Amino acid sequence: MSPYWVMMGLILVLTPIICWLFTLGREHTRTPMGKAFEVIHQKRYYLHALGYLFIIKWKATTDDLNEPIKQRTGNWTEWIYSLEGDTTLWVQQTFENAWLTEFLNFHYLFIYLFLIYITTVYFAYVGERDMTDKVTLNYLLIYAIAVPYYLFFNVEVTSSWIPGMKALLYHDGWYTAFYATHDPLDNAVPSLHVAIPFGIILLNWLHCKEKGIKMREWTHWPYHLFIVFNTILFVFTIAYLGIHWLIDIPLGMIVGGIGALFIHHLQPRMRNDHGKMFEGVTKKKVINHTFWEGAATLIILFLVLSAVSYQENNVDDRVSMRLGGGDSTYEILTPLSYGEEVTTTITNLDDSLTLQFTIIWVDDSVSAMNQGVIDWSVLEKNHTIYEVEPGGETSVTVTDENKWHLVILHNDASDTNDVIEVRIINDYGDDQMTKAIALSLPSMWMTGFVLHRLKRLKVAGRSWIDSTPSHMWEEE
Repeated sequence: MSPYWVMMGLILVLTPIICWLFTLGREHTRTPMGKAFEVIHQKRYYLHALGYLFIIKWKATTDDLNEPIKQRTGNWTEWIYSLEGDTTLWVQQTFENAWLTEFLNFHYLFIYLFLIYITTVYFAYVGERDMTDKVTLNYLLIYAIAVPYYLFFNVEVTSSWIPGMKALLYHDGWYTAFYATHDPLDNAVPSLHVAIPFGIILLNWLHCKEKGIKMREWTHWPYHLFIVFNTILFVFTIAYLGIHWLIDIPLGMIVGGIGALFIHHLQPRMRNDHGKMFEGVTKKKVINHTFWEGAATLIILFLVLSAVSYQENNVDDRVSMRLGGGDSTYEILTPLSYGEEVTTTITNLDDSLTLQFTIIWVDDSVSAMNQGVIDWSVLEKNHTIYEVEPGGETSVTVTDENKWHLVILHNDASDTNDVIEVRIINDYGDDQMTKAIALSLPSMWMTGFVLHRLKRLKVAGRSWIDSTPSHMWEEE
């Protein structure tokens, strides 16, 4: 059974259980099953379902761009490693345990996805219309905010860079094919496993704070604690499994915070709680918003383009991955359409060690993946192995249609400290930079909106949590 069907099964089984469990003693908040469709229609919850479908498509489009533009955007992993060193390796080696690994693998994938969906259903079930809106937008918009950082500030996962660090999540048979086809493995910064649940936590707090409710006295305090507990567990998990760097945690919180503030201040407008959607909008206000939010967007865009220019000018010094002695890792090649091809150029930057590699279909790699380790001996028996001599470079062209491929690299040295630095450049023959920038503009504007909104609230002498539309400020 694939991870997808396990996820569907969890949603079907656990959703009613969670909704029942967290409304014990508060049965009056439950929506009777006989009125479910009426409530969905009246409160337009069908739009929330469409929102989830939209973000799935948005994510797929973003991931399709990720590999083709890496030739220009490079990665920033070396900078992150210079700050953190082997801290996450210490976390993994200190706590590594087979049972813990299995549990955290399950939690990282299934509970994370389940938490995103169940939170929308839970708030709808207990009649919290505003929170239902907000947590749905939370998933959609926080991912949108993260898009430019994923595309233009690629950072490899820790297991592709730190010698001896195991990919306890990615290199494990049953999970391998799923993650290879759903996760580029080079968008570690920021962590959405932190950003999205943190966004929910902040939305809960903003909701209670604005309404003058003490968090511990809030009807949904137990469910809030459920989210907080899982978020803390995610923080440990992403470091332990060989995925994220520690810096991804505060950066994820920043992205989640921007998203939560944007949603908190925009949702009353969208629901027309204070008049029509565009009530109070004047020509002067439109010009003001356009200037300040446009300026913020242009500044962020300038920084992004500067980062791309820096990477292009330093392509000869670029390191894509680092492998210690005995380490294996892989690069993902996305599926091609008819007539397309991708040329992968692999450069061994070491002056004494030989790099080995093979290119295979994702499905053929599963038998070699076990508990965070790639069994190179299995690949040697079943696939053609290529070598790149010290200081050498090799190019391979792939033309297979509709197939996910892995370029699996191996350092055959026996000492972990014998590290090979590798540069991999995949040329898809198609410049997708314009499309990538277009997908990133909403993120830049939302960031500008939040900054401008907070500035306006401060000038008006109002609290930064005040979500009242500005046309009502003078009326109050």
